[in-house]
Amino acid sequence: MNIRSLTRGDGVVIGAAALLFIASFLDFYSATGLDLPSAWDTDVYRLVLPTIFLTGFIAAGLLVFARLQPEGRKLAGLPLSAWGTVLAVSAAWAALWSLITSPSGADLGAGSIIAFLATLVLAGVAIAGSKIPALAGKLMPEPRPAAVPPPFGAQQQPGSGYGYPGGQQPQPYGSTPQPAPPYGGTPNPAPGPQDHSGHSGHQPTPAPAPTPAADFTPFWFAVPVARPLFGEDGSPTPIAELAPGTWYLAVDQRGPATLIAQTQDGRRGVLNDTSGIQRG
Repeated sequence: MNIRSLTRGDGVVIGAAALLFIASFLDFYSATGLDLPSAWDTDVYRLVLPTIFLTGFIAAGLLVFARLQPEGRKLAGLPLSAWGTVLAVSAAWAALWSLITSPSGADLGAGSIIAFLATLVLAGVAIAGSKIPALAGKLMPEPRPAAVPPPFGAQQQPGSGYGYPGGQQPQPYGSTPQPAPPYGGTPNPAPGPQDHSGHSGHQPTPAPAPTPAADFTPFWFAVPVARPLFGEDGSPTPIAELAPGTWYLAVDQRGPATLIAQTQDGRRGVLNDTSGIQRG
């Protein structure tokens, strides 16, 4: 289970379930001169407890558990989130019906009102939580990769590292240092001892081959909207969906607009649409 996969919408679901649990211990109905019990007294409320409270608890558990499990986990052919959404809507409908059909001579108690509000929030997040950017963001932000500090006492100057354009290449021991050529230029060999024929004692140094492109450096990124992630084998069926507000790791690049991305559970795939991504 990956706790970091929870979204702010899942946090609202957990809060609504906690509020529903508190409401279950409050008076569901109230009447003058009568001390009506909470919803846990099944002798008075035979259907309130299973249709509103227990259904709401199960719905919240399925919605959160579906987020913690790998994508594709199903129950009786349906995703766990779909089951949670159906039960959340059922609990909200039962809570609304309990407000409309209150017994004659009884007033609505704090338990019935709070239960309706909690189930209404639960159903709303289950239906539209992933479509609201404020709720689709991560509850716990992904850790950014920490920069590796230089060795103690070393000072890394910009433009002076090995492999940096214009940087000095290591010289053999005992050779004469040569000035660094302009970027893209060809270094001139140092003059060597002359032989009797007037030629240098060293063979001419061939021009170096063009420097290959720099190796790809992995980086963290986030997508602006939900985008599919396809398998590296070229299959047209997506293996995952990248959600906005989540940091993913780009491990390789294929072409100017295609990345090999890795999800939080370790799956790798091809992201064909990289427009508008945010680099970490």
